[in-house]
Amino acid sequence: MTEDDIVDEELLTIGAFAARARLSAKALRLYDRLGLLEPARVDEASGYRYYRADQVERARTVALLRQLDMPLARITEVVGAEGAEAADRLGAYWAAVETRMAGQRTLAEYLRGRLSGRSSEMYEKFVVETVDVPARVVITESRHTLADELPTWIGASLGRLEKAARECGGVAGAPFVVYHSEVSMESDGPAESCVPVTDEAAARAWVERHGGPWATRVRVEPAARLAYTRISKAQVAHPQILAAFEAVEHWMTQEGLEMAGPCREVYFADWEAAGAGDPVCDVAFPVRPRRAADGG
Repeated sequence: MTEDDIVDEELLTIGAFAARARLSAKALRLYDRLGLLEPARVDEASGYRYYRADQVERARTVALLRQLDMPLARITEVVGAEGAEAADRLGAYWAAVETRMAGQRTLAEYLRGRLSGRSSEMYEKFVVETVDVPARVVITESRHTLADELPTWIGASLGRLEKAARECGGVAGAPFVVYHSEVSMESDGPAESCVPVTDEAAARAWVERHGGPWATRVRVEPAARLAYTRISKAQVAHPQILAAFEAVEHWMTQEGLEMAGPCREVYFADWEAAGAGDPVCDVAFPVRPRRAADGG
């Protein structure tokens, strides 16, 4: 018996099955090795692989999903589901791909502007102002996180902190996120979510009782002058927000100012209710007059 023969009414040799699936035998061996499509039987003596005819559809689906650059674990999830559930899993994967591609497209345009010397032109789209803010007591939560996990963590942590603040006399101002070091896909901060609270003693008592799991603490945020630009919900996404941060830094240089503390994002609007074009966030830096260089 050769590898190209039909073994019986149920099983096909790898050659015959490959022809029906419109795939190569090499691809089928790879799918077997990856655990995506195992043969129905492997002959112990010859090592030949045999497949059922009803495995053709799965083989074709696996091949198409691999053309979408879908990770192996996600392919397993899709082909392991049925009907609408499989379609929904594919839809969720592709929505994430499109979101990532949109961000990368925006980043590419942003970098083209920088590389072509049009940075100043981009910065002019942002209006930068200053505001003086008083010292405030804040309840905070800090975390080392990369850029892809940052939005989810910000939403969750601010939700926890606002709930805690309401139990401590109320929220006393707009919540904000402080970046003590860069957060990107290579650098993990840390970032610190902050919510101003009305009652410092109550907040400290709350942290003693409940703050352990999230490393929550209470501190005094010092008074500061902030240089800021206001951005929309759509502009908050990475990498769009990078241009806003750089626009404020550029303005500071022109105005003879320097950073007096870590940069931050101040969220003053209802995020869930806001539309893509609605202003929701101030990108801000604490600033002070630039100090003269020491003479030599």
